Amino acid sequence: MKLEQALAIVETVVKEATGLVSVYVAEEHGELVAAATMDGAAPDTRLNAQRKAYTAARSDAVSTRALAEKVGSKAPAELASFDPFFTFFLGGVAAFEGDRRVGAVGVSGLPGVDDDALARKALADAGLEAR
Repeated sequence: MKLEQALAIVETVVKEATGLVSVYVAEEHGELVAAATMDGAAPDTRLNAQRKAYTAARSDAVSTRALAEKVGSKAPAELASFDPFFTFFLGGVAAFEGDRRVGAVGVSGLPGVDDDALARKALADAGLEAR
């Protein structure tokens, strides 16, 4: 994930959000490239956005939605083996350039389906593919 792309993602999320959100853009290992919290957004949205981006960047699923669907039927012992920083809330989406995962974005503060849609729009506006 290039800094220019990450900043474009943050800008789109902040501009297009219908409520107060936090956005976290990570490179392919889940580490910070760019982030923002809108004035007045709930403090917990920061960590939630970070966890969503981290999960989408590092899991074998391409979004927190896909991971939640994948693990929905797993036994509790198997669920306990997941990275404890992973989250299953909607709004974390992996970013691709061709077949290569280059990072992810996490959005938090709106209902999950809206966080997810906003993340996908921001990736598309930055010239990246969401899967």
